[in-house]
Amino acid sequence: MPASRFSATIVTYRSDLGQLERALASLRVAIAEAWQKDLISEVSLFIVENGAPPSLDPLRRAVTAFGHPARVLHGHGNVGYGRANNLVLLELQSDVHLVMNPDVELEPGALAAVLAAMRDDPAIGVVAPSVRGVDGEPGHLCKRYPSVWVLFLRGFAPRFLRRRFARALDDYEMRDLPSDRRTPVPLASGCFMLVRTALFRRLAGFDPGFFMYFEDYDLSLRVGREAKVLYVPEACIVHHGGDAAAKGPRHVAWFLRSAWRFFARHGWKLA
Repeated sequence: MPASRFSATIVTYRSDLGQLERALASLRVAIAEAWQKDLISEVSLFIVENGAPPSLDPLRRAVTAFGHPARVLHGHGNVGYGRANNLVLLELQSDVHLVMNPDVELEPGALAAVLAAMRDDPAIGVVAPSVRGVDGEPGHLCKRYPSVWVLFLRGFAPRFLRRRFARALDDYEMRDLPSDRRTPVPLASGCFMLVRTALFRRLAGFDPGFFMYFEDYDLSLRVGREAKVLYVPEACIVHHGGDAAAKGPRHVAWFLRSAWRFFARHGWKLA
């Protein structure tokens, strides 16, 4: 099977430049390993800046250091995460496309692993990796369909209440996912998802009605109607992100608005 043409988008919003440089450096190393294994034939990168930084020069230097064809898109304002990713849809000339956050770092073999999974099974539409935090503890990016109750517990409930309902939270976070085999999952995280470009374009990318949060869950469910969403444990990333409730009232408002849109579209589950 021929090597894939690969593209990636990273949406930034006044992001920490040092963290972005580390993300790009890890992606560059992962691309080199995938290239060596004949899994990639072309590379293109898009940085979409949703903010208005004082100067774009640091971003341009970062993409120059990346060492592969790359562009910085800017000047459109803060249009939201999904809409920003969609800005490149018509320009993509790849076979597979990576949606990646600027606060993610790839282990060297992560990209090769997700690309190999795509190569091995044409029925796969989206691939999700395993994840660990900066403290080395395993994270849980893949999810089961949420209930309103479990989202409240996870985002807003006091610690004693979360402990009392730990089983419901563990079930939602798919803590029972096997660590030794690829497994279909209902929902993947937009902090790192590899999607077949043709499918991504056919689905019109992310729903721009989600300004932030739940656009990845919505896309996962739409992909899942015609292809597999697959967890690939041998692909590992480090995620520096945090929860919405800890980021202030604006993020909480976005979270609640997007949750309402998600449940209204895909069905309410209260508990």
